[in-house]
Amino acid sequence: MTITQLQYVLAVAEYQNFTLAAEKSFVTQPTLSMQVQKLEDELDVLLFDRSKKPISITEVGKKIVAQAKNIVAEADRIKDIVDQDKGFIGGEFTLGIIPTVMPTLLPMFLPTFVKKYPKVNLIIKEQGTDTLIGNLHDGHLDAAIAATPLEIEFIKERPLYYEPFVGYVPMGHRLANQKELSTADLDMADILLLQDGHCFRDGVINLCKSPKNNKDEHFKIESGSFETLVNLSNEGMGMTLLPYLNTLELDDTKKGNLRHFKKPPPAREISLIYHKSELKIQITEAIKEVIAGIVRGAITFQDVEIISPLNKK
Repeated sequence: MTITQLQYVLAVAEYQNFTLAAEKSFVTQPTLSMQVQKLEDELDVLLFDRSKKPISITEVGKKIVAQAKNIVAEADRIKDIVDQDKGFIGGEFTLGIIPTVMPTLLPMFLPTFVKKYPKVNLIIKEQGTDTLIGNLHDGHLDAAIAATPLEIEFIKERPLYYEPFVGYVPMGHRLANQKELSTADLDMADILLLQDGHCFRDGVINLCKSPKNNKDEHFKIESGSFETLVNLSNEGMGMTLLPYLNTLELDDTKKGNLRHFKKPPPAREISLIYHKSELKIQITEAIKEVIAGIVRGAITFQDVEIISPLNKK
């Protein structure tokens, strides 16, 4: 039994296809199939039912796959121990970032990180929170940046910063003359939201109270981008809420429509999250250090009210 054989077994279990598993493992299909067969012969068990499409895992195979994940992770930890002992920060590292953070945070920290840690091959993927969680569990991501708390047993959360919510209130809106907002001012009936699946959307819903009136709804608009929400707001379709960092690049005209909340403002907690196994922790710590240092200069708010991204509907 070898670590490589176990890695091939994990690939087949994930993709349920020998050809695709071989492609993802960067080996030929005959090579992968032969190594899996050797392991099955050595253990004298059948790990996969090849008569079905897609391939299914046998009951004993499920138990072995679960154990194989632990063994492969512990084998990877040995290299981590050596790297940490040598003070080496480098190698491939895959980082996931949620869509409502990616456009603002990535340009802020990436140039500094690349310059400071040139030996790290950073692979960045934009993914929704549910996808990030699944990929962290399966080992396809080394760490991720998401809104927290998530309250997931296998995930560790390290807060990076607290980003206040800011109201975008166009001229003519019922709140346009207010200098500051309070959560009591918000009405779900006239707030433009991100489409379902964005944790920022759930945070806004958790922040808002029930509608103040029962007027008929002639339209319902949900978008995947804050830019679209701002443009729709300017067309008189309602107000919207933005994360603070998204407001920094607005032009002066649009900034005139921003309304901050009374202190303490509602805010979302943005954290670096990773598997409790803490593989490649030295790179994780390096990312946290760089981001925290840069964002600290951009966000000066200290006292905030954290709004949970967990869907409470």
